[in-house]
Amino acid sequence: MTFDQAFKILMKHEGGYVWDPMDPGGQTRFGLSKRAYPHLDIDKVTVDDAQKIYKRDYWFAVRAAELPAALRYSVFDAAVNSGNRQAILWLQRSAGAKDDGVLGPKTLTAVAESDPYRLACSFNGQRLRHFTGLKTWQRFGRGWAQRLADNLVAA
Repeated sequence: MTFDQAFKILMKHEGGYVWDPMDPGGQTRFGLSKRAYPHLDIDKVTVDDAQKIYKRDYWFAVRAAELPAALRYSVFDAAVNSGNRQAILWLQRSAGAKDDGVLGPKTLTAVAESDPYRLACSFNGQRLRHFTGLKTWQRFGRGWAQRLADNLVAA
């Protein structure tokens, strides 16, 4: 999976403008939140702006192109949804690597030596467990669960 393919899928989950008072991210457009990007005028963010930000701040940061194809989108999506460090921690725990939140050569080796489909299942299971523990689960849980189901189907 390429970044462009991943971005297209991501926009199915993150597209449009939302300002839900229950969302800790606050005002968002194309999934980019005012909380994470206080300098952005969220009202004026374009799809092209979002694509550049997602590639720079998430795809490259989690080294998605270096991951097995079955796992690329899940890790990228988790980084977007929960932050790069958290996505890397879930990846490390799934691969049996030291969970320090740093995606380096040891983690990449552990990932390469693991079954990518088992990793995808473990990774998304950890995400689901995390989501069910959030105070906003009642409000957003159905959408998060559907998002993870889509990730598992795509793997």
